[in-house]
Amino acid sequence: MTNILITGSNSGFGRLAALSLAREGHRVIATMRTVSKGDDLRRLAGEEGLAVEIRQLDVTDPASVEACLADPNEIDVLVNNAGFEVQGAIEQIDDVLMRRQFETNVMGPLRTMRAVLPAWSERGSGVIVNVSSIAGRVAPPYSGAYAASKHALEALTESLHFEVSHLGLRVHLIEPGRFLTNFHDNIVFPSVWAGSAHEDRALAFRESLTSLDGDGPPADPQAVADAIALAATDPSTPFRTLVGADAELIDATKTSMSFEDFETTMRAALDWHD
Repeated sequence: MTNILITGSNSGFGRLAALSLAREGHRVIATMRTVSKGDDLRRLAGEEGLAVEIRQLDVTDPASVEACLADPNEIDVLVNNAGFEVQGAIEQIDDVLMRRQFETNVMGPLRTMRAVLPAWSERGSGVIVNVSSIAGRVAPPYSGAYAASKHALEALTESLHFEVSHLGLRVHLIEPGRFLTNFHDNIVFPSVWAGSAHEDRALAFRESLTSLDGDGPPADPQAVADAIALAATDPSTPFRTLVGADAELIDATKTSMSFEDFETTMRAALDWHD
């Protein structure tokens, strides 16, 4: 049995991954800022006899991280999934919003990784799975703060791989595209966003993005949970895993041509023109 701690487990990818891994027979420590939001997960785990422990963790609070991860050797895998998005034009992102974005999406994973790395390096085993986004590879308009945080997370994760792989530690990135979860319910906007010209243009862009989804049903977020579970348990998993046809298409397009050609191609594909 592998002991796996997952941040941001009250909903979305984190909740699904917690259930998937527990159903595979692993012990899961499902963490969240507000433990009452884990009541449904706790109920399901009880009904199915799953080894799931609900534990409080606020990744933006160093004391909370220290308390939750006081014994790094009790876990084998750390999944950094907690995150949210600040959405707005670059000129609208003030210092407070940017710091809030980075506190959760960058400093949070940094704190949890720092908490386990010394002990894991000494024992010679451990797995870190950081949940990024296709926005960590390609920065869309009006998601500059979020994309910056995911680019930063990818840089930290890539550097960490080179620093600890020789010690027996595995590090992985999961890069989802667009999936149907409640993630968008938690988007934070600048106070000047509503009614601005930027909002109208962003709505047009978001609508055009749906053309990448195809004609089928919305992408099932279980695919992301499965990718997380595989990275957590299978040593043959590659360092990066793109999840979703849209993420694969966007990444393949960008990496195959110049930025200027990529912009032209994507504007044509999305029919998004000024």
